[in-house]
Amino acid sequence: MTRRISIFGSTGSIGLSTMDLIARDPEAYQVVALTGGHNVARLAEQAKALNAEVAVTAHEDNLDALRDALSGTDIEAAAGEAAIEEAARRPADWVMSAIVGAAGLPPGLAALEEGACLALANKESLVTAGPLIMGTARKHGSRILPVDSEHSAVFQGLVGEDMDAVERIIITASGGAFRDWPLEKLAEATLEEASSHPNWDMGQRITIDSASMFNKALELIETKEFFGIDPAKIEVIVHPQSLIHALVGFNDGALMAHVGPPDMRHAIGYALNWPERRTLPVDRLDLAAVGSMDFRAPDERRWPALRLAREVMEAGGMAGAVFNAAKESALDGFIGHQIGFLRMSEVVEEVLTALSVDQSLMNAAFTLDNVRAADQMARMRAREIIAGG
Repeated sequence: MTRRISIFGSTGSIGLSTMDLIARDPEAYQVVALTGGHNVARLAEQAKALNAEVAVTAHEDNLDALRDALSGTDIEAAAGEAAIEEAARRPADWVMSAIVGAAGLPPGLAALEEGACLALANKESLVTAGPLIMGTARKHGSRILPVDSEHSAVFQGLVGEDMDAVERIIITASGGAFRDWPLEKLAEATLEEASSHPNWDMGQRITIDSASMFNKALELIETKEFFGIDPAKIEVIVHPQSLIHALVGFNDGALMAHVGPPDMRHAIGYALNWPERRTLPVDRLDLAAVGSMDFRAPDERRWPALRLAREVMEAGGMAGAVFNAAKESALDGFIGHQIGFLRMSEVVEEVLTALSVDQSLMNAAFTLDNVRAADQMARMRAREIIAGG
């Protein structure tokens, strides 16, 4: 039976890996919608290759270029946030949510409201609005499947298990580009240095977030929201080889580890084929060749983002939305050479401190409008802090 699927963020690294899997068995899928950003040429190429119904660019000033690239086909072209949400409401069996940042939340919610199975690679959806997105899935009988490698690993480790027997969840971190740098050198880290990951081939923003460990900080919050587990039971361990993606610890002392190569096609393929397992084009590990694996406790002096994430989980409410928006703004500042590498975590902490006094904002009900309001307030405050030096 042909499955109707959509890919939101098809031109990014997760989208490309998803497209690779789809292209290997094109007769099994009918592609409904593909969305991208500025890379209109790639988006149009993808849409034509898989005969998508509609291609949407997030930027309205790219619409003419997209229309030109799709001329001579029956593929619709559209642009802007409203068009992306409209595409998310088109009937689909399976939707990949791989838009980077808070922009991924509205189309993800729309897809859930339409009853689609949502493959969630957009961790910001759970960080900013975990109760909203999980509640929407329950209300509409939709399913969310995690696509972050760590959360896919936990999800797989829990198959057939009782959550009441879980003592802890351990998510692993590569440590990023600066895991072995002397602490005193981090203040001098350049954009180019932070944009190179030792293990994974990812986009620039997530690669920098890996170096600062903000990516792992988001994943801590994501773990709490998706699995409904006490934050005190969630641990992070640095594992430079990135071969163990997560571990689940049970009340009998057992640890279940998910082991595999650092290839996102595994987590994507698991979500795409769930509840079945099917053959995937990923490397098979030769454990004798690997020889050994290393682990170390994370140093929160090096990665203060982890401490901030725990404070956010304790605070609850809109703290996650504020945290994510401040993080995105600080990252913009670093990429734009306005602030240094270490200043990013300082900006995020200053925003959290400044907005925590506004209880009407922080304790507002979980609606999309309230999440957006917290997001906008945090971005505004972060820009002010960055501009002030």
